[in-house]
Amino acid sequence: MKEIEKLFDIVNQYEERYPEQLIALAAKRDGKWIYFSPRQYKELTDKISYALIKLGINPGDRVGIISTNRPEWNMLDMAIMQIGAITVPVYPTISENDYRYILNHSGMKMVVVEGAEVMNKIAAVMPDLPELKYVYTFINREKFPYLAQLIELGEQNPNPEEVAKRSSAVRPEDCSTIIYTSGTTGAPKGVMLSHKNIVSQLLNLRHTPAKWSKRALSFLPICHAYERMLVFLYQHLGMSVYYAQNLGTIAENIKEVRPTMMSTVPRMLEKIFDKIWSSSKNMKPMKKMLFRWAISVAQAYKIQDHNRTFWYKCKHKVADILVYRKIRQSIGGEFDIVVSGAASIQPRLASFFSAIGMPVFEGYGATETSPVIAVSCRDRDGREVGTVGFPLPGVEVKIESNGELLCRGHNVMMGYYKDPDLTARVIDQDGWFHTGDMGKINEKGQVMIVGRLKNIFKTSFGKYVNPQAIEEKFCESPFIDNMVVMGENQKFAAALIAPDFVFLKSWCATHEVEYTTPEDMVKNEVIQKRFLREVTKYNAFFGDTEQVKKFVLIPDEWTQKNEILTPTLKVKRDVVQKRYAKEIENLFN
Repeated sequence: MKEIEKLFDIVNQYEERYPEQLIALAAKRDGKWIYFSPRQYKELTDKISYALIKLGINPGDRVGIISTNRPEWNMLDMAIMQIGAITVPVYPTISENDYRYILNHSGMKMVVVEGAEVMNKIAAVMPDLPELKYVYTFINREKFPYLAQLIELGEQNPNPEEVAKRSSAVRPEDCSTIIYTSGTTGAPKGVMLSHKNIVSQLLNLRHTPAKWSKRALSFLPICHAYERMLVFLYQHLGMSVYYAQNLGTIAENIKEVRPTMMSTVPRMLEKIFDKIWSSSKNMKPMKKMLFRWAISVAQAYKIQDHNRTFWYKCKHKVADILVYRKIRQSIGGEFDIVVSGAASIQPRLASFFSAIGMPVFEGYGATETSPVIAVSCRDRDGREVGTVGFPLPGVEVKIESNGELLCRGHNVMMGYYKDPDLTARVIDQDGWFHTGDMGKINEKGQVMIVGRLKNIFKTSFGKYVNPQAIEEKFCESPFIDNMVVMGENQKFAAALIAPDFVFLKSWCATHEVEYTTPEDMVKNEVIQKRFLREVTKYNAFFGDTEQVKKFVLIPDEWTQKNEILTPTLKVKRDVVQKRYAKEIENLFN
């Protein structure tokens, strides 16, 4: 069978490649899972393509999708691309102003939206969008035409010859999608990725999952380059893709689906670990001691087989029989791989989850690199705590004199849409993409990420501080949900700390401290003293100039809704600094 060259080849070849596969896509609605076979997936994709042609969508036109993860997202995506148009995925959690900017900047001709809130935001900015001709909703919301009507339009106007003609005319080097980076600073940038950019990722990564791995759970936003590429990979490998209902149902969905693969972010693994650890609090003393011994054994797990001693393997086997099996049963899943990305994972978590039977593979990249630059693999030394694995085949990596990691290869974007100047600033004349991340390459050739170049600051004593390293270490504390360290041109480093109020509430109950509101708790003298102990504990891991000398507890939860976190749960430092300017000023006064 001919190798895939364009992304829509995946759906066109799905049934032929995997005749035994009954479920291509699945989602849970009204309490029941609904399934789409590879044939249904292909048929619905084609009908949407016929409808788009009838509406006058031409090759090169930009069509937007604003939605959470759902099977129809994939159908729209494939339908758009196979007629030569360009998919513009947009987060359903951004502001009205961001919608105005992205839809205007992309020159979007059509958009399909999910949810009444998003629909109303788009309706509000439509007068400012002269190029937007069509707005569709996924279900009937009695304001715009909806997806079922779009599919019906396609049924009434079949045009397979035109679809075939347009599909054949698409070249691998053509733009398949424009992804606007959510970013932690500045206006969104439209990253243009070709079919070849993303297909090269799939061909390089397809040997990573085991052949028996056939069920994937997806819950990270599919409009993000990381999750979207993985969903393409799942389909290319003939895996059934199950979409979680939302972040709150992930635990339930894992038990129902029993996935063999999923992607996640470190923060999600931290929360699962905290829940596992907390489950031992009410155990009887002997059982608790055994449980926590097993946890400590897991955290000392060496990911590479050849690094584990005979004595360790004996302890691990006992711990697996007595504890890990029960943890696996409580979590669910039959995991071959859990891919962690978007931020570096704490070594203890990578070891712990790998030890209990949820092997963690780390990846690193950027939207501009389609997105993977380096990732763990099954080769000898292919997975090692503290590294993100080897660069993908055909991807070159080097470290500049200032410590910045540069990348060159088939994964580097076509450029930023309508912004050649900015493109020239990040891709030099020799084709090297400047990631903005500080990295190292160890003696084995593995890539290590040590911080974000622009976040490094210098104190008034001329000492450089890497806040990311401090934040990642401190966030190992179950008391701390998020943290931002700052101190540019100041005498010392200080921090804003967002407590984990769920954990704090349970701690208060155990220690007979009355829990009222977050606003009261951050001012409570007992709580402040407890956090001071945590800060002192984690300061011990750093030199004097890197230690957090002062901190303030923030009563707000940092979320996507209040625009402090990106969709991949990274903190927007500029938003934090603006929102808490008064608190920051008081820290340094």
